[in-house]
Parts: sequence; structure tokens; C-alpha cells
Amino acid sequence: QVRLVESGGGLVQAGGSLRLSCAASGRAFGYYAMGWFRQAPGKEREFVASISRSGDNTYYTDSVKGRSTISRDNAKNTVYLQMNSLKAEDTAVYYCGASPLSSWYSIGPRSQYEYESWGQGTQVTVSS
Repeated sequence: QVRLVESGGGLVQAGGSLRLSCAASGRAFGYYAMGWFRQAPGKEREFVASISRSGDNTYYTDSVKGRSTISRDNAKNTVYLQMNSLKAEDTAVYYCGASPLSSWYSIGPRSQYEYESWGQGTQVTVSS
């Protein structure tokens, strides 16, 4: 399995921006489609965005579409989530996940149960 470590979270005012990073080690990073999920207190983990193994195809949940960009650098074994125009409801622990997919161009799944590995999470707090 691949090992994942998230970073880049923090406290930011509403309207601000953050860039989350997820560094992978172990098994070949390019073997995995990647996804970002988040979990707010008292709520279930929810899908945020995913990206194909190639990096060409992405998908976003409606609540972050237009405000966030997922990207990856396979040479650096890292996936990113750029979040802009942050809102109080974006406050959560953000996790990256790795999903082994045979297709180079298929986006990562929206179900957390299809992800093989997870990082420890990074806290994002947006003050209003």
C-alpha cells in the first residue's frame, strides 16, 4: 500500500485560501487515482474532489466546484487541493485517499470505501 501524509491545513478567515498537500510514499504513486475527503465534527466523511492517475480528469462535489482545484504531480508523488473563497462550512479535517484503478484516465471514486489508503488528516478551520 501507499503511505499518505497531508499538510497545509490551518486557520483562515472566510474568503481566504489554503493549499493542501498530500505526499505519498511506498508503492508507485502513479498506480492510484487520488481523492480528497473531509469530515466535520459529528458528520460522516464526505467526498470533496478526485483526480485520475494521469491528472487529466477531475471531479468535484457541488459545494466546492468553482472554488477548489485538485491537481497532482506524479514526479513529486504529491496531490494538491487548492481551496479559494473559503466558507465557515468548509471547516473540517481533510483527508486524502488513494484508490487503485486500472484505467490511467478514470477519476477517483466518490465512495470512501473504494480507497485503499488514507492519511492522518489535516485540520482546516474557517472563521466567519
